[in-house]
Amino acid sequence: MTTNVLVGAAGEPVRPIRPKAVTWASGRATRRALVSYAVVLLVWQLGATSRTWLGHPLPILGNLPAPSAVLEAFRRLLGDPGYWQSGYASFLRVVTGFGAAVLVGVPLGLLMALNPRLRRVVFPVFELLRPIPPLAWVPAAIIFWPTQELSIDFVIFIGAFYTMVLNVLGGADSVDVRLIQTARSMGAARWNVFSRVVLPAVIPSIVVGSQVAIGITWEVVVAAEMISGGGSGGGTASGGGLGFFIWSSYVGGSYPQIVVGMISIGMAGYLSSAALRWTGGRLTRWAGAPS
Repeated sequence: MTTNVLVGAAGEPVRPIRPKAVTWASGRATRRALVSYAVVLLVWQLGATSRTWLGHPLPILGNLPAPSAVLEAFRRLLGDPGYWQSGYASFLRVVTGFGAAVLVGVPLGLLMALNPRLRRVVFPVFELLRPIPPLAWVPAAIIFWPTQELSIDFVIFIGAFYTMVLNVLGGADSVDVRLIQTARSMGAARWNVFSRVVLPAVIPSIVVGSQVAIGITWEVVVAAEMISGGGSGGGTASGGGLGFFIWSSYVGGSYPQIVVGMISIGMAGYLSSAALRWTGGRLTRWAGAPS
């Protein structure tokens, strides 16, 4: 049994070079991210306390609560069940609306991509409704749906639906026609062409569209909860969602809690996108997507 060993000019074995570049680059990116966070916190702290050390508040930053006050409010809210109920309520609404957008938007996009006649009929109406902001649907949704909870879910669905359909259409349109023609010339059935050629080519676009759509859903759910008074949460901060939690904190004059709610939304959106990015990387390893 023989093994292949690299040999140098002097006849000595040469150790293989390990790929440390990727690890080093990721470590440098992490250090830069930590530095940027530290700089933002420092500027925020200096601006929020400018009335003390400067004699008068700086524009915009001087009206913000200091990071120390926000941290104290966050520490206090960690033991408040209402805070977690609000986050859980928003999470369920996002999952419901986003899931419905995926279940409806992906098949519709594929149908329009594969059926030009259907696309000519549906796409003009789709393009007419797409520029309408999701929040403009809130009053109509409250009228159309029997409960405010369904109204919020519908508005979230609208926010993610158009993004999903457009990404599916874009992915299907980018499929090389020669691949489809080659498969057909070799006797492949329509279902085999779809499942083996079209669908694998569209999956990366679905993954990208999902990451964009999940961010939109978190933006929409907060605004919808503010407008509708927390949906089925009964108009209280407890269980009314993070959007209503922020609004009730503003009405009550608890400005550090407003920042806590904003940071909570940012963290939830980041974790949601990261989960979809990780899942998409596992589904599209063959496409060279990052895992």
